[in-house]
This record gives sequence, C-alpha cells and structure tokens, in this order.
Amino acid sequence: MSNPLAHDIAKKESWFEVLTTTERSQVAMMRLAEGQVTGESEDHPESDQVLLVLDGCVTGTIGENEVTVCTGQFVVIPAGVKHQFRNHGQGEAVTFNVYAVPAYPPGTKD
Repeated sequence: MSNPLAHDIAKKESWFEVLTTTERSQVAMMRLAEGQVTGESEDHPESDQVLLVLDGCVTGTIGENEVTVCTGQFVVIPAGVKHQFRNHGQGEAVTFNVYAVPAYPPGTKD
C-alpha cells in the first residue's frame, strides 16, 4: 500500500523536482547526469539550502569557494550566496535538498 506522505526519489524523472513544501521548509531532489551543470549561478535570497549527496559526487562553486561533495556528505549554502553545481564524476549524481524557507513554487519540475 502506498503512503501519500512518503516520496520515492527513484521514481522521479525530472532533473530537479520539488517533492514537498510546508510553510517553513521545502524538500527537493536533483539528478545530474555525467557532465551536467545546474545552470547559471543562482542564489536563494531568503532561503538557506542543505544539499546532501545520495549518490555520486558534485563539485560546487559556493560564493568564492569550490567544494566537492560525495555520497553521504552535505554542504550548507546560506541564504543569498550564489552557487552552482556540476557533476564531474562518472554516472549520475543524486542530491536531496532542504530549503528553509521554501525557495521554489510548490511542485516545481525542470
């Protein structure tokens, strides 16, 4: 039986998808194919972001810093700091992201 409160990241097909949104937080997942970049450097003016790598490795530019984060590691991106991530590894990289407060409209998919 399916639980309407549970989400299965493995069944998501978008490269970025907001999974759930509450008044104070938001959860999303991101899949980056080998060589894929998240796009232009962006920031979330009101939202802190926690990015946890579930599989693979991503290299990110966070403000003036560059960091590589691999399976089981996470990074915190403070509100207002420009950032961009890319997958330089082999195979897909999958991340689990928490935004506090929500940064995207509920249900966003790219």
